Amino acid sequence: MPAPSINEPETEIVETSRVSCDGGGGALGHPKVYMQIGPERYVECGYCDKKFVLKDGVPLGGHH
Repeated sequence: MPAPSINEPETEIVETSRVSCDGGGGALGHPKVYMQIGPERYVECGYCDKKFVLKDGVPLGGHH
């Protein structure tokens, strides 16, 4: 019986509202996609379901 964590989507805490994901590269990867975190403060990759969560205290769209 495989460990349940094998198919769980990964979550990454980020400090920028613009993120990219390539599925980790290699044979298990996918084309690199860029995503914008919106008011909900997270975004999920459409390919691999990895979740990018904006770190608390970081403003949305911080273009300084």
